Amino acid sequence: MKRAALLLVVILLAGCSTAGPFVSGISSDGKGGLIIQKGYVEMNGFTGTISNKEAGESTIKFLPEEEVKGGK
Repeated sequence: MKRAALLLVVILLAGCSTAGPFVSGISSDGKGGLIIQKGYVEMNGFTGTISNKEAGESTIKFLPEEEVKGGK
């Protein structure tokens, strides 16, 4: 009985696959930076469905060249 339950759990866990994160969008933040939106793709082998999941977003700030080099 325990062996059958363990086999069932292994089969259920083996049916899903996740890939990512990948970049799903890039936009300006209006202040000289970028907003990078990320996502994941999940495939369920048992139901044959593929779905997207939001992974969040990150903001990248760009500094003027003078500030990076230690100038003004």
